Amino acid sequence: MRKILLSSIIIIIGITFIGRLSYLQIFSFSPDQLLDDPAIKAIYDYPERGYIYDRYGKLLVGNDPAYDVMVIPREVKAIDTLEFCSLLGMEKEQFLKKLKKARIYSPRLPSVLVHQLSKQDYARLQEKMRRYPGFYIQKRSLRYYDTNAAANVLGYISEVNERDLAKNPNYVQGELTGRTGVEKVYEDTLRGRKGIQYIQKDRFNRDIGKYKDGSLDVEPEQGKEITITIDKELQEYGERLMHGKWGGIVAIEPSSGEILTMISGPTYDPSLLVGRKRSRNYSKLHYDSISKPTFDRSISFEKSPGSPFKTINALIALQEGAITPSTTFTCHHGFYIGRNKKGCHCGGGTKNLNNGIYESCNAYFVGVYKKIFEQFPSNSEAMDAWEKHVRSFGLGAYLGSDLHTGRKGSVPNSRMYNKWYGKGDKRWSATTTYSNAIGQGEVNVTPLQLANMTAAIANRGYYITPHILKKIEGKDITNPDFIEPKYTTIDKKHFEPVIQGMADVYHKGTARWVQVPDIEIAGKTGTVENFMVIDSVRTQLTDNSVFVAFAPVDKPKIAIAVYIQNGYFGSRYAGHIASLLIEKYLKRKITRKDLEKKMLTRTLEREYAKPYSGKPFKINERDWSQDEIKNLTKNLQQ
Repeated sequence: MRKILLSSIIIIIGITFIGRLSYLQIFSFSPDQLLDDPAIKAIYDYPERGYIYDRYGKLLVGNDPAYDVMVIPREVKAIDTLEFCSLLGMEKEQFLKKLKKARIYSPRLPSVLVHQLSKQDYARLQEKMRRYPGFYIQKRSLRYYDTNAAANVLGYISEVNERDLAKNPNYVQGELTGRTGVEKVYEDTLRGRKGIQYIQKDRFNRDIGKYKDGSLDVEPEQGKEITITIDKELQEYGERLMHGKWGGIVAIEPSSGEILTMISGPTYDPSLLVGRKRSRNYSKLHYDSISKPTFDRSISFEKSPGSPFKTINALIALQEGAITPSTTFTCHHGFYIGRNKKGCHCGGGTKNLNNGIYESCNAYFVGVYKKIFEQFPSNSEAMDAWEKHVRSFGLGAYLGSDLHTGRKGSVPNSRMYNKWYGKGDKRWSATTTYSNAIGQGEVNVTPLQLANMTAAIANRGYYITPHILKKIEGKDITNPDFIEPKYTTIDKKHFEPVIQGMADVYHKGTARWVQVPDIEIAGKTGTVENFMVIDSVRTQLTDNSVFVAFAPVDKPKIAIAVYIQNGYFGSRYAGHIASLLIEKYLKRKITRKDLEKKMLTRTLEREYAKPYSGKPFKINERDWSQDEIKNLTKNLQQ
């Protein structure tokens, strides 16, 4: 009996051990465990990142071969450090510092010692690497840019840091990841999947072949190609027009929400952030605190919208029954807030909706704004109804696009004014908040939001969420957010009289001298007061130039917003640039060569230097026609 009991215990223990080992080998085994085995060496095979093309299939971003010098600290033997450093082109102190950092990261896993060798350096080093055990050369690919534009759209890549490694176990030290723009948003698609080979070592640390005949090896998978909505030719042309100017430009195809161009000025050549000089170049760009070339003004620059916002107030008033297109207000070359007269440069007289828009009459729209408030029993209810209408155009919130960053702007409401002035209808009113009527109040927008607002007007009451992705190689990317229309709170019937007023801006209004031959355009000029704190004093600088437009009027193919800092009145810089971009997109050529030359060669650098030089700036009459000079004063507030 004892023998049977003892035998049974031995058999049970044996079966338990065999079962446990089988479970660990079959069910619980992970290839990652091999990385902890000192007898196994992992060799990574990094795929090329996916190529990026524009909406017409033109290459924007490709790849060039590059080589990194890698180190596995535990395999490093005694070497001639000075000789090796001389070959690598680095100081001994820097070499020892990097070697220490690699050892801290992992003595078993490879770390990058020298980034991105040139082909010449690779050829020189390759034959000598056998003399330096523990070091080897890893082939990679670097981004190659087939354009010097769209840096803010495309973004850049850089080596993963400790935060990336902790967040994502699929990365290893030395890998590259997207940091901004399309490279960041579509990182998982573009990066592909790295391959890995497991090499068995003997007790002398010599390679003896593939572990388990390579059954656990993983083949690399190249990143997928993507097509984005940007028009390469339009983007490059727009950035040339923005030379020497600060601001943002966004153009959208109204019917699809596809972003045609997204320009930030000043900008930089994306190739500056590639290669061994990337870190040095990035520091120069990032720490330029004056012009801020890495700040994307197209989606992050929040400012008052100016007169283009008057179109929204007109639509709200029509929807609420506060006015009809024939409702009139009288402009006495301005309007009164209490006893204080505020200026208007429309020329005065009786204004209706049509000439109120195309002459950009401040007095008319202050009257419209007050009428909106009169439709409600209290100022708070009026303000909140107004806010709801404004937000339906995508203002005051993130649009939900596939862009990696941006600002949401702001739209005031009753809670804000109750907090500022105190609760109760006698504390604040339409008169208190009249600046909202002319786009100079507490409303702040980005160029992207202005373009989207314009697209909603062009579509007569809806917009498609603006987006940058058009197609992914071999993948259906149907996204309801980028297909389904988002309707405003304004009925379709109310858009036509407003659009007619915007069309007349070109025919006989504030933009009549920037027409494009054979293209019917609806637009709105804007001039926004511009303040800056200089030496603790709030100082008024030259106004910002704003322009929104869409074309053709009946079947819009492009909606655009141009915002130029310190650009004078709306049609002077923003209007001219918008008209050139519209013509370039619709005709694929420019017929107004004199205007093109003017916009390509003129800069606002003296304006941007004013806060730092303290010197006054005067208009150089030789730069502008007499008609433009004559209209400068007349249009300052339009």
